[in-house]
Amino acid sequence: MSQTTTAAPRKKPVNSWFVRFGKRQRKWINPYIKRHSKVGDAAVFDRSNFEWIDALEANWEAIRDEALAVLKNREGIPPLAQISPDHKGLDDQNKWRSFFLWGYGFRVDQNCARCPQTTAALKNVPGLRTAMFSIHAPGMAIPPHKGVTAGMCVFHLGLKVPKDTANCAIRVENEIVHWQDGEGFVFDDTKQHETWNRTDDERVILLVQFDRPLRFPGNVVASLFFQAIRRTSFVGNARRQLGDWEDTFRKFEKADE
Repeated sequence: MSQTTTAAPRKKPVNSWFVRFGKRQRKWINPYIKRHSKVGDAAVFDRSNFEWIDALEANWEAIRDEALAVLKNREGIPPLAQISPDHKGLDDQNKWRSFFLWGYGFRVDQNCARCPQTTAALKNVPGLRTAMFSIHAPGMAIPPHKGVTAGMCVFHLGLKVPKDTANCAIRVENEIVHWQDGEGFVFDDTKQHETWNRTDDERVILLVQFDRPLRFPGNVVASLFFQAIRRTSFVGNARRQLGDWEDTFRKFEKADE
């Protein structure tokens, strides 16, 4: 058990001044959103608030098998910092690779087609925004940081966890969770968190961002803020990078045939 110790035309991204303005407003917006939370304001949430976790865990082996199949072409999977330059401060050694199925509400059709059972299982997640296989290389560590919006929660499902689980974990505020194969948990990434993989093995999880259950009018505020994020250069640039990496991944696939 987890331990708690034809492509559509592109819209022009919102200018960087809006991104900076939005970051400044988070200190007001996020507390307002949390006041309307239906699941409380915990660092790691009570899993009973999310009935769909059981269905994903029941399918974890099929999801794991698709992740491992993707990892046969590991070098074609982009480091997250190359998809999202804002993450360079979290991983300056390109040890964190991410295979996206959804990104900020945009479906990555080619990758979903490669992982049909994972894609089908994700239909159980209400308010799905982002889903990806998150791969941490041996020795990977993400320094303490906070996420963007309290309007989303984050779910982790262990798929390929090092045997030395004591040295592979995430800290959220004062709670430490050690990933376990086939088990999941939900946390609030706007609270300070960090991760580490102090082992000689790779760590692979399914990472999902989804809408936080909210009461009115907090749900409206969260939705508006999220739609603004989708229009920023932060997301627009990431979508273009994913398109470029699709060509790279396809080359590795053909070489493996």
